[in-house]
Amino acid sequence: MTVKQIRAFFAVAQSLSFAVACERLHLSQSALSLTIKALEEGLGGRLFSRTTRNVALTPEGESLLPLARRLIAEWDNAEDEMRQRFTLQRGRVTLAAIPSFSGNLLPSILKNFRVRYPKVNVTVNDVINEQVLEMVRDRQVELGVAFEPARGSSLTFTPLYLDRFVAVVPRDSELAGRTLIDWQTLLQQPFITLQRPSAVRVLLEEHLQARQMKLPVEFESHQLATVGRMVASGLGVSVVPALCAEQMRELGACSITLHEPVVERAIGVLTKPGHELSAAAQAMFDTLLDEWRV
Repeated sequence: MTVKQIRAFFAVAQSLSFAVACERLHLSQSALSLTIKALEEGLGGRLFSRTTRNVALTPEGESLLPLARRLIAEWDNAEDEMRQRFTLQRGRVTLAAIPSFSGNLLPSILKNFRVRYPKVNVTVNDVINEQVLEMVRDRQVELGVAFEPARGSSLTFTPLYLDRFVAVVPRDSELAGRTLIDWQTLLQQPFITLQRPSAVRVLLEEHLQARQMKLPVEFESHQLATVGRMVASGLGVSVVPALCAEQMRELGACSITLHEPVVERAIGVLTKPGHELSAAAQAMFDTLLDEWRV
């Protein structure tokens, strides 16, 4: 059975008139008759008892009527839902983002997205960089926001901006009054950092190792917020992406421009090649890019 055939059957069954059904379906009498005939042949028997004056349902036609009503309703609902998804009147997008991005820049971006697409639901997975890459690769999410992956990655990376790392010190520290600090001076203090396999931790260690320097780690945590609170309480110093500076200030710590060496890395959107984005995910992708377009 085709949808066209079921609609034709339902129109005739409701009105018990081929003429009325033709008007409703905008079909000619011959086209409607051929459609019903093809349906009956496909099912193996008559659905209507026809005379020159009357049209009536056969017992088999009577049993098909409620099924046809339900099939048409479900089909119409499916069509309506898909149209709404393609026109972003409804839908869902799931993304993963590193904590430094999701906790600082993402909320305002989501606010803009909600203004444009109020009926699209968004799920955010706030996870470390390595998990973002893994979730995109495994198609657990359609989009990821993370540091640029190493060369040879199987993912497509679209850069958003370049983030520079800054030093974080307690407000009452003698270093807090500085506007610029070098690594050599900073590393004379007890160091607080994220635990491995955090991309931030690995990136810092790689940059310092290339200059025969080492992190004097005394405290570790999985969360940037915890690192910030540890620094604010005077347990030591740390280094975080610059986009976390405001978050660190709110936690009671002070951020200072860091150099010698300057550590920076691109942050962007990750997608899996060969997999077309849903309409909702494409809208989120465009919204993310719009934030940094001139």
